[in-house]
Amino acid sequence: MRIAIPVAEGRLCPHFGHCQEFALIDVDEKTKSVTAQRRETPPPHEPGVLPRWLAGEGANVIIAGGMGARAQGLFAQSGIKVVVGAPAEPPEDVVKAYLAGTLQTGGNLCDH
Repeated sequence: MRIAIPVAEGRLCPHFGHCQEFALIDVDEKTKSVTAQRRETPPPHEPGVLPRWLAGEGANVIIAGGMGARAQGLFAQSGIKVVVGAPAEPPEDVVKAYLAGTLQTGGNLCDH
């Protein structure tokens, strides 16, 4: 499984479309461990671009603070699970909590 997390200043960016880069973290679902990770600079943000780009990067899950309804729909069409309301923590910590089933999520931080 590959988890994508929008990152700004080393932490999960509250709005995925405004991030500086994406952490792409590969995990072993059986052992719940990180097997690889890399950072990629996304293409310029325009409606519909990031879901296509992340699908092309092999992402299965995106964890974000906030995301608009249209983007969530586009991710779903690409077969990418969306988790919103995640805290602005380092991406590795977010993934570990997600894998452990302890990720505390709140409301979607985006209303468009």
